[in-house]
Amino acid sequence: MRKTATRLTKVRINGQRYWCVIWPKIGKGRNRRFFRATGRSDDDQGKREAETFLSTKLIERENYGTAAMAFTERQRAEYLESAEKLKPFGKTIRDAVAFYLPHLQATNRTCTAVDLVAELLKVKAADGASERYLGDLRSRLGHFAADFDGKPIAEITALELDNWLRSLADADTGKLLAPTTRNNFRRVLIVAFNFAQARGYCVGNPASKSAEAKEVKLAAGILTVQQAADLLSHSDDKIVPAVALGFFAGLRPEAEGQHLDWSHIDFSDRTINIEPDKTKADSSARYVNMADNLVAWLTPYRKNCGKIFPPLTEYYELLREARDKAKITSWPHDACRHCFGSYHYGAHRSAAETQAQMGHSNAKIFFKHYRKPLKQSLAARYWNIFPLHRKGKKVVQFKAAA
Repeated sequence: MRKTATRLTKVRINGQRYWCVIWPKIGKGRNRRFFRATGRSDDDQGKREAETFLSTKLIERENYGTAAMAFTERQRAEYLESAEKLKPFGKTIRDAVAFYLPHLQATNRTCTAVDLVAELLKVKAADGASERYLGDLRSRLGHFAADFDGKPIAEITALELDNWLRSLADADTGKLLAPTTRNNFRRVLIVAFNFAQARGYCVGNPASKSAEAKEVKLAAGILTVQQAADLLSHSDDKIVPAVALGFFAGLRPEAEGQHLDWSHIDFSDRTINIEPDKTKADSSARYVNMADNLVAWLTPYRKNCGKIFPPLTEYYELLREARDKAKITSWPHDACRHCFGSYHYGAHRSAAETQAQMGHSNAKIFFKHYRKPLKQSLAARYWNIFPLHRKGKKVVQFKAAA
């Protein structure tokens, strides 16, 4: 390809004479600068100015080469200014471009918050995520998508997410969300932005840089021995086995109870074969040993096969009715499973054994969320809650601890 030469030429524009200096441009094309002719060729101020400018460009070519000469005055000024600002950090213009270019590329192919949430839910569903997990994503990210509607994902900053998380409030009371609930929103945001980053919609994950709310560490919420006995006593026959399996086997109602069949329970060797749904880790699959009182609670309802837990909606409705009848006004989160973990550890004093029975992948989960220190004598009373039927009315008795 023919290269542009640095030269002076005479041109006429709209009938007016000009002197034109031509020099190469970076890449393709050429630069031009015009000087208006002011008189005869031997006494032309415009020509003298053009020749001076041409000499400057030729000197630049001699000193710096054709590429440097191709810079305009503005480009040269910008370069020097930018280089000076980067100098204290030991970085170059090339470093700055390499850092900023991915952001520009992501901005060109980014999507809105609404589009991102819709795409994420579609992918998670195709990958086999549980309906419960999808519901959690749909609910929490739905708030995020609504509040950031129309804003490109690539332009959302950690500061904006910080402010948004801190502003979240309960729709009914107007009170700011508790730290744990706020952190649950932050957790799903990190999932969403990891997905966006993998798809090239943003360069980094601003959610992971947002502040995590400080959670006050509280002991695991459990029921008293008497409350557990009262709840079982007032439970409808449709949920007695399910409640007993929560209290005395630590089963999760959604992930494990809904998949449990009477055929999974072996009364001969007193074990329960737990086969969680496919969204749970393999470590959740396990055999749970049945205590004497659990065998006693299950035996009257025993079948060869068939579902043990009723549908979740019916289960929670009947559980609420039983709580009301038992006058249990405060219901800790995941109360039945938490009771199992705390009372089992209190009776056996073996974190490894309790962890294995609950299907935890590591002891940290158990000690952080499920253990409440209890005396062995109190734990023994819990494992001696037995059913007793008299004249068709179900009551509960406590056997003497061994």
